[in-house]
Amino acid sequence: MEIEELKSTDEHLEELSDLLIQVVEEGASIGFLPPVERAEAICYWRHAVQSDVMLFVAKIDGQIAGSIQLQLCSKQNGNHRAEIAKLMTDPAYRRKGVGRALMQRAEARAKQEGRTLIVLDTRESDPSNDLYRSIGYQQAGRIPGYAKSSSGDLQATVIYYKNLLEV
Repeated sequence: MEIEELKSTDEHLEELSDLLIQVVEEGASIGFLPPVERAEAICYWRHAVQSDVMLFVAKIDGQIAGSIQLQLCSKQNGNHRAEIAKLMTDPAYRRKGVGRALMQRAEARAKQEGRTLIVLDTRESDPSNDLYRSIGYQQAGRIPGYAKSSSGDLQATVIYYKNLLEV
């Protein structure tokens, strides 16, 4: 497995769009509801990389198996923290260490950027909760009714943090 930081999504728009569409269809709670139209996915990825948003992809045999974003806080009182967003693993590559490798790479980059705190949130029922706890994230709280599901139900989200000075 190779983890690569993308400075642009241009060369990977189709593959990234396929990943986004597939994980949302499989039930991922990453801000989209199924069905995600290809044009919507392409538009999202065209604007994903910004000066304060870093995108990493995991590749297996040259194919994108997952992605993650590290969003640096640009507020003066928050320039010590970053947020993990949109961790996605292609269903064909789940339970093979892709998510863990992406998280480790994002954390390493956060340290390089002088960030000492990482935050993230995920749906309460999502299997990613196990991953986050297993790599040292602490639950800060739970917000009921935070995200709408494709069925219209409102689901809780769990907020996690990790102090990089303690690892």
